[in-house]
Amino acid sequence: MSPRAHGCPPWCTDMCRSIKQLRNAEQQATDEEIRAAALQFVRKVSGFRAPSQRNEEAFKAAVEEIARSSEKLLKSLKTGR
Repeated sequence: MSPRAHGCPPWCTDMCRSIKQLRNAEQQATDEEIRAAALQFVRKVSGFRAPSQRNEEAFKAAVEEIARSSEKLLKSLKTGR
């Protein structure tokens, strides 16, 4: 199935699909899962699998910021009606 079939934008590649959905009514996402998704997102946005030494601090800061935002989002989502 193509990335477009999953609702991804035209520029999306298979990497988008490798970010695990974290919202699950039966089980909360772990800190490790949230951080892994944040890392994958930063990799996608930056275009780098791993940053150079020169960009390592910015890369790590982005991962942490996105992980915090994701955790906040997951905690604030309401389930059911």
